[in-house]
Amino acid sequence: MNTAQIAYTETGFVQGDTMLGYKRILVAVDLGEHSQQVIGRAQAAADPDASVKLLHVVEYVPVEPMGEALLPAVSVEEDLVAGARKRLAEIAENCGLQGVTTEVLAGPIKSEICHQAAQWDADLIVLGSRGRHGLGALVNLTEDAVLHGAPCDVLAVRLQDSA
Repeated sequence: MNTAQIAYTETGFVQGDTMLGYKRILVAVDLGEHSQQVIGRAQAAADPDASVKLLHVVEYVPVEPMGEALLPAVSVEEDLVAGARKRLAEIAENCGLQGVTTEVLAGPIKSEICHQAAQWDADLIVLGSRGRHGLGALVNLTEDAVLHGAPCDVLAVRLQDSA
């Protein structure tokens, strides 16, 4: 077992003298202000001929899941997915990722990320991670659930909230 420490450099990830290049990278983004930072870190981890897939999961929970509100809730979810597809395409273009695979799904965020990684045979999942304080430290956040449920390596990019 190789126990050399992995380091991040301007040219990517290295372990000792060996460049680590991932071949199939699933990048889960929330479409927020830090999405480009997360994608940039994924690009740094990628092998030059790697496949990158950008994923956003819409987790819409209607207030009243049964009865008369069901049909409007389905329409709202479809609208959210359509808007997310447009925004994800814009982010990909801003990062210079023309032709990259993008996917927007509706469902539970944590399980969809892990399911997509397994289905797509990803060797790395990259997602953002925010620091936690107080009661937030007790909450099972997305990055924790993905880390423990992922079928591959996970890179959680530390994000700084804007002040």
